[in-house]
Amino acid sequence: MGMDRMAGAAVIDGKRFAAGLLETISVDVARLKDETGNVPGLAVVLLGADPASAVYVGSKHRQTVAAGMRSFKYELPEETTEDELMTLIGRLNADPEVHGILVQLPLPAHIDAGAVIQGINPDKDVDGFHISNAGRLATGQPALVPCTPLGCLMLLKDRLGADLSGLHAVVIGKSNIVGKPMAQLLLSENCTVTTVHSRSRNTPELCRMADILIAAAGRPGLVRGDWIKPGAVVVDVGINRVERDGKSRIVGDVAFEEARHAGAITPVPGGVGPMTIACLLSNTLTAFRRQHPVKAD
Repeated sequence: MGMDRMAGAAVIDGKRFAAGLLETISVDVARLKDETGNVPGLAVVLLGADPASAVYVGSKHRQTVAAGMRSFKYELPEETTEDELMTLIGRLNADPEVHGILVQLPLPAHIDAGAVIQGINPDKDVDGFHISNAGRLATGQPALVPCTPLGCLMLLKDRLGADLSGLHAVVIGKSNIVGKPMAQLLLSENCTVTTVHSRSRNTPELCRMADILIAAAGRPGLVRGDWIKPGAVVVDVGINRVERDGKSRIVGDVAFEEARHAGAITPVPGGVGPMTIACLLSNTLTAFRRQHPVKAD
C-alpha cells in the first residue's frame, strides 16, 4: 500500500497507486494485442487553446501511448461550430478503432456541452457522463463510471479492503461529475451514504459520523479538523488554486494539517489527481473489452 505517515494519519500515495494501475493496464493491453491483434484506442477532442486543458490533453496523450494504446488527438479551433463537433463525434462513434471518446471540458460558450456529451456513444463514453451510464450506475448495471469517483473507490479499497459494507460514507458535494456518482458507487458497495452540500444543515455534525469522508465541494480548506471522526479515511477531491504570500499553490477541500487524527488521508496534490488519468485508461480498457468480448473456449 502506497503510504507515508504524517504525525498520526497515514498519507495515501495516489501517485504510487496510479503508477501501479498504469503498469497493470499496459500488461493487459500487451496481452490483448497478442490475443486479438487489436489494442484499445482513445480519442481526445480539444476545442480552443485553454492552457490548462492543453496540458491535460498532452498528458492524456502521453499516458495513453505509454500504456500501449492508440491515441487519437483532435485539436480544433475555438470557433468550431457545434455541428462540426457533432459530425466529428459521429465519425468517432462509428470508427471501430476508437473504443473511448473524451471531449475535454470546459467547452467554448457557444457549444452546448450537455448535447455534446449525450451525442457520444455511451459504450465509448470513457468520462462516464452520458445519461445512460449515469442510469446504469444508479441501477447497478455495468456502466462506464466517471474517472475521479472510480479512482477514489480504488484508493478506499486499497486502504480498507474489498468489503466496505456497513461503513458510513459522507460525500460533500452533489455534482454530476463527482458527488452523485461517488454516492452511487458507495451505495453499490453497501455503504450507508449521506450526501451533504451547500444547502445542508449541520454539515460538521454529519461529517463527524463518517467512517469514510469524501470532500468534493471545490472550496479550499472547507473541511476542518473537528469535522473528522478520529480514525476516519478522508479522500480529498478538491483541486483549488490559492494565492498565499504572493505565491500560488494548489490545496484541497480539507485543512490537511488539522487532519492528523484521521486514520488516513489523500494529500493534494499527489492523492486523487494522478488516479484520474489512470482510471481514464482503465475505462478505455473496459470499453474495449465490452466492445470485443473474448469468446470462451
